[in-house]
Amino acid sequence: MEIDLIFKVAGIGIIVAVLNLILKKADREEQAMMTTLAGLIVVLMMLITEISALFEEVKSVFGF
Repeated sequence: MEIDLIFKVAGIGIIVAVLNLILKKADREEQAMMTTLAGLIVVLMMLITEISALFEEVKSVFGF
């Protein structure tokens, strides 16, 4: 795993947390929830390639 991926995920987490806080203070609960869900989806899309590479590595190690 690359260290820049960890920094990207942390950066997205910080941005989503700040937006969530701002939207909740402005009484926009629905938009805050949608922002959180969008951030989660973005991070999961970034991690799909890494998870796929992990499964391929395990598959090659055990000869499946």
